[in-house]
Amino acid sequence: MNNWLFYNGEIIAANTPIISANNRGLRFGDGLFETIKMIRGEMPLFHLHMARLNKGFAILNTQLPVAYTADYISQTILELCNSNNINGAARVRLTAVRGNGTLFATDDPYASLIIQAEPLASDYLAFNETGFAIDVCPGIQKSCDQLSNLKSNNYLPYVMAAQYARQHQLNDCLVLNAHNRICDGTIANVFRVHQNSIYTPPLSEGGVAGVMRQYLLQEMPKAGYTVHEKICTPDELETANEVFLTNALFGIRWVSRFRNKTYTNKMVKDLYSKFVSS
Repeated sequence: MNNWLFYNGEIIAANTPIISANNRGLRFGDGLFETIKMIRGEMPLFHLHMARLNKGFAILNTQLPVAYTADYISQTILELCNSNNINGAARVRLTAVRGNGTLFATDDPYASLIIQAEPLASDYLAFNETGFAIDVCPGIQKSCDQLSNLKSNNYLPYVMAAQYARQHQLNDCLVLNAHNRICDGTIANVFRVHQNSIYTPPLSEGGVAGVMRQYLLQEMPKAGYTVHEKICTPDELETANEVFLTNALFGIRWVSRFRNKTYTNKMVKDLYSKFVSS
C-alpha cells in the first residue's frame, strides 16, 4: 500500500494536494530526487544517497531545513514504511524542490521535501535470468557539464528514452552525449566486460552519478576485479563479452542483447552473487 507520504515535517494522506501551480519544481524542474532501496528496515547505500543529495544541493545553491539531518530522514523513512504497512523490500523516493517563485526569485530559502514509499515485488531483486534487451535512443543527447551527473527533476532525456524503449519492446534504452558516446541508461549506469576487465563510462561523459555505480567502483577492485572508467561508443559496446546495468534498487541487471549482439553472463552472475544477492 502507498496511502501515506511525508511532506515538510508531516506524514499525510498520499492524496493530499501539496504542490501549487507556482512551484519551481513543476515550472522549471528545479529540484533533485533519490530512489532508495530498503530491505527489512535497512538501507544499505543510504550514506551514498545522502552524499549525492547534498552535493546536488551545493551545485543548485539550495538546502533542506537544518533539522533535516540524515538521521532524521532515515527515521522518517522507517516511520513512513510502517504507516504504509511495508514489511519487506521497499522503493523509497525522496523529492526535493526549491518551492514557489519565478525563474529569478523564490519565496522560501529552503527546499521542500517529499518522501514516498511503496513495496517492491518479492521477485524484484532476483537475478534476471532472461536478460535485458537494450538499444540507443535516437535524437536525444545529453550535455557534459556540472548538471549532468545530478539526479535532477529535469529528466526529459530519460523520459524520451523510456518512451522509445516501451515503443520498441526494449527493457531499457541508452542515452548518448553530444559526442555520440554512451552516458547511461534511463534509470541505470552501464558496465561492460572485455576479456577479464570491467569498464564503465566516466562521469565526465554526462551520466548520472549512480550510487550503485560508486559502490561497485569502490568494492570490485577489493574483490580482485580489474575495473576502469573509459569512454564507450555504441560500436564498442557491441564488441563486449558481457554487459550489465546498475542502480540502487535492483543492483545489477544482465543485458543479454544490444542491437544484434548477444552477451553471456558468467561474470555478471558472479558480480551479482557477491554484491547484490543477500
